[in-house]
Amino acid sequence: MTSVKLESSPSLLNPTLTCDLVIVGGGIVGATLATALKDSGLNVTIIEAQSQPKAASKPQAYALSLLSGRIFDSIGVWEKILPQIGKFRSIRLSDADHQGIVNFQPSDLGTDYLGYVAEHRVILQALQNAIAQSPQIQWLCPAEVIAVDYQETEAILTVKTAEKLQQIRSKLVIGADGARSPIRSAAGIKTQGWKYWQSCVAFTVKHHAPSNDIAFERFWYSGPMGILPLRDNRCQIVWTAPHSQAKAIKELDEKEFLAQLYERTGGVLGELELVSDRFLFPVQLMQSQRYTNSRLALVGDAAHCCHPLGGQGLNLGIRDGAALAEILQKAHQKGEDIGNLAVLKRYESWRKPENWIILGFTDFLDRLFSNNWLPLMIVRRFGLWLLRSIPLVKKLSLQLMTGLLGKKPTLAQN
Repeated sequence: MTSVKLESSPSLLNPTLTCDLVIVGGGIVGATLATALKDSGLNVTIIEAQSQPKAASKPQAYALSLLSGRIFDSIGVWEKILPQIGKFRSIRLSDADHQGIVNFQPSDLGTDYLGYVAEHRVILQALQNAIAQSPQIQWLCPAEVIAVDYQETEAILTVKTAEKLQQIRSKLVIGADGARSPIRSAAGIKTQGWKYWQSCVAFTVKHHAPSNDIAFERFWYSGPMGILPLRDNRCQIVWTAPHSQAKAIKELDEKEFLAQLYERTGGVLGELELVSDRFLFPVQLMQSQRYTNSRLALVGDAAHCCHPLGGQGLNLGIRDGAALAEILQKAHQKGEDIGNLAVLKRYESWRKPENWIILGFTDFLDRLFSNNWLPLMIVRRFGLWLLRSIPLVKKLSLQLMTGLLGKKPTLAQN
């Protein structure tokens, strides 16, 4: 028996609730897991610290992989998401001012697109609406987990809602509460990794390029820049640089900022207009030593974080949610205890090695390209030549980036 207390709490309790699993964190990953379980026969409670409208109001946008699109299609939300998001048919990979640009095309995979770009609001609102139609899923929000008592056959959560306490008995707790996960920390699960020497400046621009269906990954000696097409001739840009330089970029006056951005992008987007605030965030690589305990599983950023290069982070979390949903549903159908560690280890043994590959791949690329040391410049430009010249290398790299390499959840195999 393990009891963890997250903070002191008042003493007034509402009647005890009982469910099959509790998802702590109602962001995109937690809501994806819940939606994937909506027809499983399992009763799900989502605990979210913010109201649903506030949780959906974050200004971020994300790259969505082909596999994430298939997962959303299978759980019934893609038709609501797809008309509202950007789509790209081409990816252009470049190294500073080197002329050897790599162009990835749909013909390399036999698909219509190579990926998508979606605003946070669009994804989460579609998931929230799908959840609202399921009698198997309920929300507690705004709400905060005060303590969790992990017992042999159940977990007992104490949750604060509107200055009152609610006790919940559940077979399983899912930590989907972000990189600083209180659930993970309170359970004593350690993490491995490091903070990078870089920070990212994220923002949205409107442009006047003749097409808006190309994603760019522009490497530079100070760090990569991802340019992702949104609807209405807008792009989400993530500009990576050493901490002090990134801070200076964020604080530039708008005219100088756009001038430097135009130079850094090589003018590929034409005239630029800043249409959002600039957000600064540090970069880290993190992998939890375990994804599971008895009665506990971690998904998304609570389990792992990677460099934003290539837009892989959210997609890893979406795959976590789909994989865990598949394992839990199969276990439930067989009459197994979904909170049993042997069941949960199936999820960890599936997702942890695959996540390590992406964490290692993005770390390798960032270190390889974010410098001007001649030997590494020669190596990486030889690598770009391989991508341009050998179709199999190009296809495997593209399959890795789009999520199509590795074990796929059953619900994404259609």
